[in-house]
Amino acid sequence: MKILHAADLHLDTPFTGRTEAEAHFLRQELLKIPQRLCQICVQEGCDLVLLAGDLFDGSWTMESLDALRRSLKEMAVPVFISPGNHDYRGPDSPYLTEAWPDNVHIFSSSKISAVEVPELDLKVYGAGYDAMDCPPLLEGFRAEGTQTYHVGLLHADPIQKGSPYCPVTMAQVQESGLSYLALGHVHQGGLFRSGETLCAWPGCPMGRGFDETGGKGALIVTLSAIADARPVSLDGPRFHDLQVAAGEDPAGAIRRVLPPLGHEDFYRITLTGEAEPLDLPALRQAFPQFPYLELRDRTVPVLDVWGALDEDTLEGMYLRTLKQAMTDASPEDREALELAARISKQILEGREVALP
Repeated sequence: MKILHAADLHLDTPFTGRTEAEAHFLRQELLKIPQRLCQICVQEGCDLVLLAGDLFDGSWTMESLDALRRSLKEMAVPVFISPGNHDYRGPDSPYLTEAWPDNVHIFSSSKISAVEVPELDLKVYGAGYDAMDCPPLLEGFRAEGTQTYHVGLLHADPIQKGSPYCPVTMAQVQESGLSYLALGHVHQGGLFRSGETLCAWPGCPMGRGFDETGGKGALIVTLSAIADARPVSLDGPRFHDLQVAAGEDPAGAIRRVLPPLGHEDFYRITLTGEAEPLDLPALRQAFPQFPYLELRDRTVPVLDVWGALDEDTLEGMYLRTLKQAMTDASPEDREALELAARISKQILEGREVALP
């Protein structure tokens, strides 16, 4: 049996702090995720879809709801949803107030319940949040029944034992009797195996800021004698947080870390090291093919190592001593003396010292 497992879509994220154009672009990209999941479901020939909560970011729009419902219906396989802390079943929740396709089951209790899927010889266990937090639902749980497969679905935290968001431990997973435990909530994907149970979380399908960098997506889970999960990309925009030494050619340094033909990914490049004063607006204009490029200046002025050489100070005397020693020194010793002068100057100016 093959399962598509996704979580944390966060549809209708407001993207506060972004420009109007950036926020609009990112919200439209989020709207594409349900259909991308549908395409993967069909292409992979999945038998089941598990959505582990936070499908909405909080307040929701009919546009997002309709996009999600259309895609879930088009999947034409059983779909199970476990509401999370951002889309918990409050009075105005679309899980309670709106109609959903016949192939969609939403876990409506804050206690674990089970649904049998006879055509797959499967039992699915799950629960949903009815508030912003949730107790450890897997504590004391044990799957029961003669079905070949037992699958759990929770919006839960497998990282922090004291989490207010349904913490899950390795011991609980081991005692669960599940073939597979599908989680949501943690936005960086991960998995572990405890006993005979594979526990995994796909992370969010699209990053929403520079705290969610790199590739994102969903999981394709294969259930047989042992469960296996592999990530699959949804090809949405990504966030990249990079640091480069500005050097003598900051534009060239930036160009070397960017794709050659431009991209709609979000790039934040922090320029570091010693450099002449930077004109960030001019540098930014040199890369029009990157509409979502942000530059930050964390450079320091070029160090004048020998600037105090002729001063009648302790620093000047020290530098003159080093200069004199360099006169008859070997190339290796000259390099070491030059480094000593540089490090000393950095210390005197209160700069960070990075040894080669």
